[in-house]
Amino acid sequence: MNVKCIMMAGVGGQGTILASKLMTIGLTQAGYDVKMSEIHGMSQRGGSVTSQIRYADKVYSPFIELGSADVICAFERLEALRCLEYLKPGGTVIVNDYRIDPMSVITGAAQYPENVIQTLKQKANTIVIEATKLAESINAYRSTNIVLLGAVVSALGLDDINWEKIIENNVKQQFVEINKKAFCLGVESFRVKTA
Repeated sequence: MNVKCIMMAGVGGQGTILASKLMTIGLTQAGYDVKMSEIHGMSQRGGSVTSQIRYADKVYSPFIELGSADVICAFERLEALRCLEYLKPGGTVIVNDYRIDPMSVITGAAQYPENVIQTLKQKANTIVIEATKLAESINAYRSTNIVLLGAVVSALGLDDINWEKIIENNVKQQFVEINKKAFCLGVESFRVKTA
């Protein structure tokens, strides 16, 4: 198979790295060669965090070249725009319709762009997932990342991997059941949006 590339982008504290690690574990268990790299901006202070995952029968580098990502999953609207140049023609953007002002906006040095979702839709195949609202609907705001993981799994047709077991083995015990629910919400939301 050709190498598949996933970019996950969020803001420090949103769980971008955990979602990426769960994805990597699942792909590895499914028998793929998987490479992952993480880039932390000022992640402790609400800066950008991105991770790049590449998988196939054989992968030599974890780094995604410009114009080669099959899926960009953005945990926040502006992060989707920042990563858009990595998307390949015909690729898919999954974006959480959620706004976190970066430090430059908070300090007044910059303005948060208007109409981010509309801009994304004009430039790429964009699926908007209300991941934070879905997580809040089960009283699990911090499981937004797992909702988005479910959406990415659905987008890539990776449903045959035992994701529930992966969540059980890699999430703190008290959060396992709520994260399983969050994952299912993400899978279902993506299916509904693309039906």
